Amino acid sequence: MSRTRILATASVAFAIASFVACSDPGSTSVASTSASLDRAAFDQAGAHRQYGTPQKVGNGTVRTYVVLDQQNKGRPLEVGVALSEKALEGLPAPVSTANNPMANMHMYLLDLPARNPTQYKFVQFDWNPAGHEPDSVYTYPHFDFHFYTVPVEVRNSILPNDPQYATKAANYPAPEYRAPFYLDAATAANAPAAAVTIPQMGLHWLDVRSPELQKLTGNPAGYRQFTKTFIYGTWDGQFIFDEPMITRAYILEKKTATDPAVVDEVVPVSTPAKYSPAGFHPSAYRITWDEQQKEYRIALTQLSWKE
Repeated sequence: MSRTRILATASVAFAIASFVACSDPGSTSVASTSASLDRAAFDQAGAHRQYGTPQKVGNGTVRTYVVLDQQNKGRPLEVGVALSEKALEGLPAPVSTANNPMANMHMYLLDLPARNPTQYKFVQFDWNPAGHEPDSVYTYPHFDFHFYTVPVEVRNSILPNDPQYATKAANYPAPEYRAPFYLDAATAANAPAAAVTIPQMGLHWLDVRSPELQKLTGNPAGYRQFTKTFIYGTWDGQFIFDEPMITRAYILEKKTATDPAVVDEVVPVSTPAKYSPAGFHPSAYRITWDEQQKEYRIALTQLSWKE
């Protein structure tokens, strides 16, 4: 599979810096990553968590979940992925990718719970033991959590042998559906959309304020090594997934932290003016360790109806 997330560094730096320069000058600072504590999504009276079917990963399991407000007609409060305590141990190690560029991506397709009132259809969970391109930006062991709003059949159909592949990859959502400060990978790489769209995944959009991208934006003082970020994905004219991307090391820190706002971290995300499909969309994502349940949880949270 020849198409990967590869982005030419020089082109990325130029494109991202240009994008930032053209953005609102009053809002171009690096996005705050300070934690804010909001436990309402699973501690409030009437909140009930339902799990999906577990799959084996590492020495443990991974499964989806949804938190429902039983006192408000089962309205969803949060949708996420739960990793058991041992799931982050015994994971596949990096291997040579000379003959297979995707050999270091271990992919799991996870069903959501049967009672799932959100617009999300399934989750694609990936373990990347060597990270992925761009080099020295995302080349750290990490997990991808793709929450798809299209059926798995649509995701599976994103293949370069589709005669309409290039057309669909380059068919971007209208501006009102795009979150502020997000730049598509094709523009960032100064490349055709089809060249950087990931088969059976989609075209990724990055938040140019992310600390790990600041060397490329001409703001080296704002650079921090990648720990976490939030990505959107598109295909054929619509956004099809929301994706927290987080390093293994950063998730593990939650278990040993003593500050409650670190143990349970809620990170705001940039959101668009309009949504398609309409549904319960997040305004933040959560990274947390639950000592009682002995599990790590990565979730889309602060869900509210948007259209």
